[in-house]
This record gives sequence, C-alpha cells and structure tokens, in this order.
Amino acid sequence: MADEQQTEAGTPKKRLGEIFVEKGILSALTVERLVVLAKKKGKRFGTVLEELGLVTPNEFAEALAQQHNLKFLNDFHLYRYPDELLRMVPFKTAMEHYLFPLKMQDGKLAVAISDPQTLDLAKSLAEKQGLVIMPYIAARSEIMLAIRAHYLKSASAAPRDKKCVLVVEDDQAVREFIGSSLKRKGYHVVSACDGMEAFREIVSVRPDLVITDKEMPKLNGYAVLESVRSFPETAKIPVILITSTATVDEEAAALRRGFFDFIPKPLREATLAVKVERALSMSEEY
Repeated sequence: MADEQQTEAGTPKKRLGEIFVEKGILSALTVERLVVLAKKKGKRFGTVLEELGLVTPNEFAEALAQQHNLKFLNDFHLYRYPDELLRMVPFKTAMEHYLFPLKMQDGKLAVAISDPQTLDLAKSLAEKQGLVIMPYIAARSEIMLAIRAHYLKSASAAPRDKKCVLVVEDDQAVREFIGSSLKRKGYHVVSACDGMEAFREIVSVRPDLVITDKEMPKLNGYAVLESVRSFPETAKIPVILITSTATVDEEAAALRRGFFDFIPKPLREATLAVKVERALSMSEEY
C-alpha cells in the first residue's frame, strides 16, 4: 500500500498495517512479517492479509476506509434499489470490480466499492452519465450480497434427484474432461468458464459441490470460494480447488481459508472420483 500522508478522499493517509496495530487487531511484529511475506510473494499487503484470514471482511473494509479517508458502509443489501439505479452500473462491471450503486440524487451517484483502486472506474461510470461520484467502502461479501439480492433476484433452487457438481474452469478441454468424468459417475454437472459465471450458477442452482480452478481471467478460485461462503444457504457447500502451481505453504493457506481439498493438475479420473465422493459424503454429515 502507498505511504502518502494526504487527506483528500480516496488518497491513502497511512499504511494498513499501522491502522490494524492502532486498533489492536494485529501486533507490530505480525505486520512486519506479513510485509515481508507480501514482498516475497509479489502481492499487495492487503491481499496476503485476506488470503490468510487474519482479519474479518468488515475489519479489512473499515481499515481501507480509514486509510483512504472514505466512509465505511454495511448492511445496505437489505434496502430496495430501483432498476433505473442498477442500470447505472452494468452487472458485469458490478461483479468483476465489486461495485454497487447506492443512490442517485442532486447530480451525484453514491457507490459502494471494496477496493479504492476501482475509484477511477467508478468516477468514469458516473462522469459518462453526467454525475459526480460519492464512494463508500464496503466488504466484498456485503457487495456480493447486494448484487445477488438486487441484480440476480435469486429464487429457491429446484429439487433434483442427482447430486449436482458445479465445475468452474476457463480451459474448455479440462472443463469437458471433468464434466464427462462426473456424468459417467451419475452426477448432474453444471459448468462455468469463470468466477463471474460461477457466481450466477451458485445463486440459481445451489450445487452440492463446487470444483474450481485457482487461476482464471476474471474472478479466481478464491473469489468463487467467497461467493459460496457469502450466503447462508450455500455457506456449507464444499469447494475443491484445482491447481498446478500451489506450494505446500499456499495449499495450507488455502485450506485455512476454507477449501475442502485440492486436485492437482494434470487431472486423473480416479483421483477426481475419490475426492468428489469424499467431499459429498462428508458434507452430508453436517
């Protein structure tokens, strides 16, 4: 994160680590170690913090709001929003960048964002419609709840006589291999080519198991996991991660985040069958 000590809205005033130490959420030593880890991995400090699950989504969002001199907002998914307002931010943009339109009044468009780096995009959307942006910071999970409730307007999932597996994979050959393998085992298979499409399927289909690739061009495997965990009715669905690059440390971190298991690439049909059966049988016990 940037080190600037400025006060303009959207401009960082202090480091995230300092804020968490001041709030008593993290120790100074933990922050130092996380900074070293972030540099080693070539990732942002906040990204590593989220991956390790050391702070809650709201704690992270509140710290970002304080860092960038913006207001924090929560529970806005409970309110009603007219379709005219929702059209101000296209669904694809809302999903891909975690943006949600809150209110339009007196030439101003209030939006919730999860990452201040999307502020320029939000400003551009508002300016194209002759409006001035009013940004608020919110947790990604809260924005996803709002998108689900107001863009997708999801209904209850239809009953089915087969276990349903959602396969999220951008590689068509791999996606078809997994799908055909599972169908031969008697499962109902639903496919998605990226995390954004997976979000829709999770809400509408409510699968019994999700298998997702780690790296995808839009929303990645971690975002798919977050989609599943965001809603009470899908929170207990097991999620298996497909990966070809994960180190032992990365696998341990992913398990701590909530993935049920891993399937390494190249995929083997026997391994796939065993891990799917295990995930589904264990989920029935809870």
